Amino acid sequence: MKRIFIALTVLALASVAGTTQLSAQGGGGGRGMGGARMMEMMLKDITLTDAQKVKVDSINAEMQKSMPQMTPGEPPAPEMREKMMAARQKQQTDIRAVLTDEQKVIFDKNIANMPMGRRPGE
Repeated sequence: MKRIFIALTVLALASVAGTTQLSAQGGGGGRGMGGARMMEMMLKDITLTDAQKVKVDSINAEMQKSMPQMTPGEPPAPEMREKMMAARQKQQTDIRAVLTDEQKVIFDKNIANMPMGRRPGE
């Protein structure tokens, strides 16, 4: 019984560690796989330090808390879309503040190449 408990504890800790690394390097930017894909696109070709990973994880957790709840299968109302866009913009600004000058150049290019990173008229 003790062996099973130890094995389950090890698996749980490995799962948490894997989630943290995924969130810092490419996941956790929003709800579900869409947020993971967004983080992957924003941080493409950027290698974060351990300290940066912790900060990005914190930014992503804050962003998730600020996102309004959506009803699956229903498009968000205009005011909800505005809140979501504001939360994403804050997330990008906060992540950018964590990056080095060299990383910011890559980050800005990645944002510009994202469909939702472009502004009308660009």
